[in-house]
Amino acid sequence: MFHEFHLVRKLGPRSVLAAILLLAASSCADQSLLTQRHSALEPPNQLSAWNLFRVSDQGLRLAQDGTHYALNTPLFSDYAQKIRTIHVPDGQQLVYNNSGAFDAPVGTIISKTFLYPKNNAMPHTVSMDTTQMAALKDVSHNSHTLLETRLLVKDVSGWIALPYKWDGEDAYLAITGDLLEVPVDDGSVLDYLIPSKNQCASCHATNHTTAALEPIGIKARHLNRHAPHSDINQLAQWVSQQQLADLPELSTVPANYPLESKGAPDSAQLDHAARSYLDINCGHCHNAQGAADTSGLLLDYQAHSKRDLGMCKPPIAAGRGSGGYFYSIVPGKGAESIMTFRLRTTDPGSMMPELGRSVAHQQGVELIEAWIDSFEGECL
Repeated sequence: MFHEFHLVRKLGPRSVLAAILLLAASSCADQSLLTQRHSALEPPNQLSAWNLFRVSDQGLRLAQDGTHYALNTPLFSDYAQKIRTIHVPDGQQLVYNNSGAFDAPVGTIISKTFLYPKNNAMPHTVSMDTTQMAALKDVSHNSHTLLETRLLVKDVSGWIALPYKWDGEDAYLAITGDLLEVPVDDGSVLDYLIPSKNQCASCHATNHTTAALEPIGIKARHLNRHAPHSDINQLAQWVSQQQLADLPELSTVPANYPLESKGAPDSAQLDHAARSYLDINCGHCHNAQGAADTSGLLLDYQAHSKRDLGMCKPPIAAGRGSGGYFYSIVPGKGAESIMTFRLRTTDPGSMMPELGRSVAHQQGVELIEAWIDSFEGECL
């Protein structure tokens, strides 16, 4: 009780509501579980050794120093649900950045667990809501199939990626990755890829020159939204938890379009929604310093010309990746643009993103097609 009273006094009257909601949310935390930190260069074989969370018949219980969070527009991964957690060392804080990833202290651990509900096999279509987020209390080995947990661990040398594959009650280090067969509702099987440690760098090495890994999700524009299963702003919650410093007025913080918004975006929202989708799914490579910098296609959420976004832009290298089309974006013709072809195809040699999916994201393809259909003009 003393800790709760002290927290409310320290935050001040304007943050009392945030503190109350934060304390109520602590029911998802396991007070007997405290994150254990290990050398990411010599990581433990079992995920449970990190003590990030515990899965039982009573649900998924976070370590008392862990935080469950969500993104406005999540990266598509074969319709898998995801549970994201962040564990900041006690007494330290993330430092706010308006555009890039928040600066994190050494010892910070980010986890992302991929899972499917057992009562709904992975479908080929958008019939499964890709923004659906399981409540932690509802996640157990009886209700869900846990596939993998990916860690990003902040070491003195930078971020290090560690993939773990679930097998029974625990997950085990899978440095070389794995390929899983996941049943699909039509009776077929999905080849689900657990990336190797090196493959993790293909997305997280957002600067191709330095090759340093960087978190994709812990950026202001992805996190400026309500916390999972709560009405409190997520960034305000992190401040109230004393794990985020230098947050400006929320009205000045950018926010990507929330994909979980009901219904299709209207014309005023369409550009924002499409740019947000391309930002999280493509921008980690297609940026001025990224692995796809030589493509001339810039898809991160920065101020780019229409040409840089792909308007009437022919591919740098022709081949089957073009799908027989001539330009990345053909105004008014989403179905005849290379961009939508690459999002739609499941050919490993042509599809984009190159990793992380085996099927097309119908909702995403339809969004980008509608965005391109809204453009006027023609390619001469």
